[in-house]
Amino acid sequence: MSPRVDDTLRRLALNDEHAIRSVVDPGPLSFATSRLDAKTYALARLAALVSLGAPTASCRWSAELAHEAGATEDEIVGILWAIGPVVGLARIVAAAPALALAIGYDVDAAFEEPRG
Repeated sequence: MSPRVDDTLRRLALNDEHAIRSVVDPGPLSFATSRLDAKTYALARLAALVSLGAPTASCRWSAELAHEAGATEDEIVGILWAIGPVVGLARIVAAAPALALAIGYDVDAAFEEPRG
């Protein structure tokens, strides 16, 4: 493990104020210190929002950021498979309509359309 990673994890475990602030601050410092590329960072944030049951507006904003960073709709929806085993069936079923709306697909309207 690199000394930087070791130091970061130790400081977070000790609830070091500076370390905690750098993690929870949503600004550019958080992205820069994450060491993730923009697409991975945006998808991880969206996955966290979905796993928490965040409202559609929050998911939409995060999905737009992921899309702008180069994520496809398949990758955005793919986060459901990534987090499913961790968060469980109930959270995935509840989150799917919000995530669908976030990428411009209205699940409820699709159920109302007659099948051809």
